[in-house]
Amino acid sequence: MFDSILVVCTGNICRSPIGERMLRRAFPDKKIDSAGVGALVNHTADASAVKIAEKYGLSLEDHKGRQFTSSLGSQYSLVLVMDNSHLEQVSRIAPEVRGKTMLFGHWLGGKEIPDPYRKSEEAFDSVYQLIDLASQHWIAKLGG
Repeated sequence: MFDSILVVCTGNICRSPIGERMLRRAFPDKKIDSAGVGALVNHTADASAVKIAEKYGLSLEDHKGRQFTSSLGSQYSLVLVMDNSHLEQVSRIAPEVRGKTMLFGHWLGGKEIPDPYRKSEEAFDSVYQLIDLASQHWIAKLGG
């Protein structure tokens, strides 16, 4: 059904790399990547994101930020975004992928996942927990 998933946030250095790696761990045979609508291209994951991911046994090693584009979006069967502004931006950049774009927090009642960038360690922990919970729902729905 969904053999490829693209996880999208703003800078592609905090939320989407975490979501990408969680889903990749559950679905090692699927193509799962991430991008940002305002990506910090070629940047590694944010140090706070790396630290919180490591705390929970998830590696963000070798992550490089990349920009969401229409051609990138067309390569995936499902595009998961972190908040409603990303839905709007993805729809503007690539209107043809709007029909396969959903909130990462869709199964949490359409909950948006806030941006922890440049915030406290507690904020990163809270966001990590939210992404983890949302991931568990996607994994269950997608048969993981």
